[in-house]
Amino acid sequence: MSHGHDATDVSGHLHVSAESKAAYDEETLVRLRADAAAVIARYPHQRSALLPLLHLVQSVDGYVTGRGIEFCAEVLELTTAEVSGVATFYTQYKRHPNGDYTIGVCTNTLCAIMGGDAIWDAVSAHLGIGHDETTADGKITLERVECNAACDYAPVVMANWEFFDNQTPESTIALAEALRSGADVTPSRGPDKVCTFKEVSRVLAGFLDGRADEGPAAGPASLLGLRIAQEHGWTAPEDAAAAAAPARSGKKEAK
Repeated sequence: MSHGHDATDVSGHLHVSAESKAAYDEETLVRLRADAAAVIARYPHQRSALLPLLHLVQSVDGYVTGRGIEFCAEVLELTTAEVSGVATFYTQYKRHPNGDYTIGVCTNTLCAIMGGDAIWDAVSAHLGIGHDETTADGKITLERVECNAACDYAPVVMANWEFFDNQTPESTIALAEALRSGADVTPSRGPDKVCTFKEVSRVLAGFLDGRADEGPAAGPASLLGLRIAQEHGWTAPEDAAAAAAPARSGKKEAK
């Protein structure tokens, strides 16, 4: 599928479309500058703010646009080449318009053998798109994910990085359709609803949305080892930390 999107050449440089270079309107630019100043103030060296500023750009444009790259370069006193070099390195930064919701299907080893490959095939066929492609209505971007770091709930799917555990092809297709319809969808763990890509990008830029304490952070499978240890009264040896400290510091205890 053709995105009509910005592309990278063999040298890794980002070539952006003329459309994505259109200047921000004055109201948006004023708001961006105020937010950028708040982000930059958190760091002792302003160039360290580049990662959150790229998320900030995505919260406005839905991806890292040419004008977004130029904005980051200007406020951080970097070259556009330095900014685009970072934007093309990390996969959370999108170089073409992203859907309102990114559905990531884990197809790494454990999820794959537990059904992740079947989920991918079914959802890809249902939506008519492949990896890093977006539905025509702009609602869903589909990704193969190497690991969602939730193997105890395999196969796992994420929607805008929120967990959906123990999935099947049918449940994931239902998830995609619910998100496309605009319904509020509650993940297995985390906030009470899946937020849009732009909303999540703003949180990743460092602006809290008040949802950090919503929903469970861990489930029974993640806590099973702790529960078994508590039932048996198992604890770590009390002197383990003290014994390890000299080794970590490279010092020997005096005899």
